[in-house]
Amino acid sequence: MKSMVKLGLALALYAAAACVGLALVYTATAETIAGHAQRNLEDALKEIFPQADDFEDSGETIKNSGGGIVFSAAYKIFQNGNLAGVAVQASGPGYGGTITLLAGIDTAGIVRGVKILEHQESPGLGANIVSPRYYVDKVNKITFTGQFAGKSVKDPFEAKNDVEAITASTVSSRSVSNIVKAIARASAGFMEGGL
Repeated sequence: MKSMVKLGLALALYAAAACVGLALVYTATAETIAGHAQRNLEDALKEIFPQADDFEDSGETIKNSGGGIVFSAAYKIFQNGNLAGVAVQASGPGYGGTITLLAGIDTAGIVRGVKILEHQESPGLGANIVSPRYYVDKVNKITFTGQFAGKSVKDPFEAKNDVEAITASTVSSRSVSNIVKAIARASAGFMEGGL
């Protein structure tokens, strides 16, 4: 009996030490992780709006569009001191899990670009949504996400219609198209509302 009590106390001490250790590591790395996340966001915003000179978190929320798509952030994009557009981060269901992306819409209602931030799609199939070597238009070397640039917010954004689907990965293609469509529609209304 005494050995079981000793064992229980030893395990409790190890568990407490592990918890303290994890808390210390989290405290020591939280700022670095937040800094990396901020730099990654800024890089994605610069990739979508290369001529922009300032980005600002709008501090506002965009209404949920339904269909499992959730908007998490909206950023005002400025060029030469003037509003150039908005970039919205949203997540939605994919084939393998949640897909999170950032899409930019300019003030004319044109998609400037799409950047996939996170996904759990199948390697070699759905993961081609982020592949820089998978072209939906091989002649013009246009990637899956690259095909959204230049589309109007009024376009249907339908896989196998006005959006080229990835071969053997229609669900992933449709998921990204639906998220971009939701962002495009919401962004247009957001900017009209005096963003």
